[in-house]
Amino acid sequence: MAAQDGPILIIGTERSGSNLLRLVLDAHSRIAVPHPPHFLRYLSGIPYDGDVDAMVDDAMRLLRHHIHPWPHVIDRAAVTRAAGPSLFGVVSAIYDQYRVAEGAARWGCKSTFMVEHVDEVLAGLPHARFLWLVRDPRDVAASAKRAVFGPCHPYRMAERWTAEQELARAALERWGPSVVHLVRYEDLVSAPEREIRAICEFVGEAFEPAMLAHHLGGHARMTASLSASWRTAGDPITTARIGAHRRGLTDRERRQVESVAARAMETLRYPFDPASRAEPAPGQFGVALRGLAVRLAVEARSLRTDRNHFRRWRRDATVHRLRRRARPGRVRVPAGESR
Repeated sequence: MAAQDGPILIIGTERSGSNLLRLVLDAHSRIAVPHPPHFLRYLSGIPYDGDVDAMVDDAMRLLRHHIHPWPHVIDRAAVTRAAGPSLFGVVSAIYDQYRVAEGAARWGCKSTFMVEHVDEVLAGLPHARFLWLVRDPRDVAASAKRAVFGPCHPYRMAERWTAEQELARAALERWGPSVVHLVRYEDLVSAPEREIRAICEFVGEAFEPAMLAHHLGGHARMTASLSASWRTAGDPITTARIGAHRRGLTDRERRQVESVAARAMETLRYPFDPASRAEPAPGQFGVALRGLAVRLAVEARSLRTDRNHFRRWRRDATVHRLRRRARPGRVRVPAGESR
């Protein structure tokens, strides 16, 4: 595989504009980026012991229950023939089949949780390139409060954001800027043509004007129609959601986020109130209770508005069954589930 045909992976933290960046890339004539079933997020803790058939079976089961159905049927037998000996080898074979169906030269993945698997990806596909997408953690937390995906409590989201930025920073230091490229959400929406041109240069593709009009494509309209949490996928690029925390977080929640994320915010040039460093951590019971209250409200809204609500429940039940089937004590359950 030539360097210019390697996959492109978006890493970082969910609710950071990854659907926007996915659709911008997908609008390029040579790149296909479907909405991710988060294969490694859900399956990487299961001890397959090299059993490719079992890995393919579980990956295909996840794909069947994906909350954002793919427009192409993936051939299981072809995946098995093409898959490498690792779980990522199976994932790569599935994505490559999607790429062929789309008539594209390369595929992309917007599962931001792949930040945990950078070394594994590069071991199998050394020409892979990573876009580290970062957004103000207060805006990430404000978005997560309204979303059915991920932890609702801002303190918990700040913990996740901080841990994932550290992983991404370490990947950049280990592999260098020719492999990992930092994209600030705020820059992307404020100067989209400049930033998208820089992304194209990084991945070795010519800039295409269609990337600035991603919202006009059928994939964007489909995503926006499925869930209230994805509704903005059908909008043009806008700066309107910069500073969303000013409306979406209370002062206490903002201080809690800053207290957790202060060091990473400083490194990534997000100004914050230094006094927030002294904000005490909320009690575990209070976090759990508040998170549950918000979750119930968000679920109630999702039940009314989302076309994929029951698909999400079926997907979660599938993941639960897969993990229960695995041998006791061998499954790594991530802190906070991807959705």
